[in-house]
Amino acid sequence: MAKTPKLNFEVTCTQLAATINKLEDEQASLEESLTAFEQGITLVRQAQKALLEAEQRVQLLLETDGDPISTEFVDENVE
Repeated sequence: MAKTPKLNFEVTCTQLAATINKLEDEQASLEESLTAFEQGITLVRQAQKALLEAEQRVQLLLETDGDPISTEFVDENVE
């Protein structure tokens, strides 16, 4: 199976929704359905990985030495 490029979480979810629609299409052939299923599995795994990475980042921020890490917010859009 070919590697798919890493997508951001929102794009992955959008593509997953489109893949689900393909799978729900009763006119799709067996081969088309299998291809869509494979794509869906890849997208789900990608989304799960992105969520796990985000969860780990949040956990790290909250539990560093028992004290939350705080940094000053700098709005890069303000000159």
